[in-house]
Amino acid sequence: MNALDMPQLLALAAAIGWASGVRLYLVVLLTGLAGYFGWVPLPGGLQMLAHPVVIAASGFMVFIEFFADKIPGLDSLWDVVHTAIRIPAGAALAASVFGADHGAMAVVAALLGGGFAATAHAAKATTRAAINTSPEPFSNVGASLVEDSMVPAGLWLAVAHPLVFLVLFVLVLVLSVWLIRKSWRFLKALFSRVARIFSGRPDPGVTPAFQLKKNPPGDTPNV
Repeated sequence: MNALDMPQLLALAAAIGWASGVRLYLVVLLTGLAGYFGWVPLPGGLQMLAHPVVIAASGFMVFIEFFADKIPGLDSLWDVVHTAIRIPAGAALAASVFGADHGAMAVVAALLGGGFAATAHAAKATTRAAINTSPEPFSNVGASLVEDSMVPAGLWLAVAHPLVFLVLFVLVLVLSVWLIRKSWRFLKALFSRVARIFSGRPDPGVTPAFQLKKNPPGDTPNV
């Protein structure tokens, strides 16, 4: 099996970095299985993922995450806990695509991979938090299943059709930034409204039922 060429390596590094921000354990499992069964000639830095112990451990975590990510509330807690895990892991895995033989490329891959992981994680976490404000669980499960399918599809496309992947990847990054901004604005407005309710201040969007009418000095106030 021929080694991956440079476009494939670039696409794979981007895919692994981004996907780690969404499903880190699934990335490790799929990459390890691809190397173990010889589906993809893994670069030297990623070959350790094909070890049976790594495959077993990542498979167990994929099983746990599959269910945890579909329970409203628990999914957001899971995202908070993994903020400190997904981003550095995405940077490390992206750098491992190039390894010590391409030191400069490995550094660049680590920086970009960490950035891609952070963007994906932020988009996932803020969007899920916004979805969790809905009382029905179906939107949450649907979003989780979409993420489950995007990760293997992205990894496959990066190796099979790297140029197509890179074009689509740019669009995904733009969409991620848009989701972060939109979800953050929604959550900020929601938190402000809740804080206003608990503080006893009226909602600016609702006119109070009773309001004192201002009168000139010396007059008796009217309701």
